[in-house]
Amino acid sequence: MPASTPREVIRAAGLGGRLDCVSLLALLGVFVLDNRDLHIQVTVGASRLPPRPPGVVSHWRETSAGSDDLHANLIEALAQSCRCQNPRAAVATLDSAWHLGLVTEEDIAAIFARLPARFRSIRALLDPRSESGPESIMRLMLRMLGCAIEIQPRIPGVGRVDFIVDGWLIIECDSEAHHSGWDAQKRDRRRDLAAAELGYTTIRPIAEDILYRGDSVFASIKAVIAARPERPSEHNSSGLRPRRPNHSVGSFAHP
Repeated sequence: MPASTPREVIRAAGLGGRLDCVSLLALLGVFVLDNRDLHIQVTVGASRLPPRPPGVVSHWRETSAGSDDLHANLIEALAQSCRCQNPRAAVATLDSAWHLGLVTEEDIAAIFARLPARFRSIRALLDPRSESGPESIMRLMLRMLGCAIEIQPRIPGVGRVDFIVDGWLIIECDSEAHHSGWDAQKRDRRRDLAAAELGYTTIRPIAEDILYRGDSVFASIKAVIAARPERPSEHNSSGLRPRRPNHSVGSFAHP
């Protein structure tokens, strides 16, 4: 193998398999919630394989991959990731791959064609406009609350924000990667002040909390929205009224 071959690929090959599922997706920069184990694809009927150590998950299935391929087909890996993750994490993973341009809408259809019918309900929840896993999961929270949401809208004098909720609440999903350092904090505070001058309230849940303390974040956002006095004539900036909940992906606690 070339010296540049990723360590995960080499390890998968050494175990008689191909890099697969969330392990392959994480290597490609796709969001996955949990990448602690090594996921490998093993062809049905393969024999004389070395012992599988702890922390290795083998997916035995027929594959379109060639005998010399070191990783699974991307469509197969994405379909497998839906089986290995909870529904909200699966939505975030598919959003991420779609947003990154790694798959098309036709590919998304091919992914669901590989999955049992019970997975089809999450197809309607996908949205490639979300730019990160935490944004995808926040979007699912807001759908469960029945909010009218705008995704990645631009506000004159403020710029683009992650969400506008019910026309008055801005939600920004802050991660350490993009919001650490004093310069970034100054920029964010100036944007929040500019938004406040236009009548918006801004909250910034931390990405880590969205992913791993989801129930707490969900409860807090629900309380913030409930505390806003209802104005019968109020619309959001797209002219939409809040809608009732029509989707559910279960609890937002850590899986």
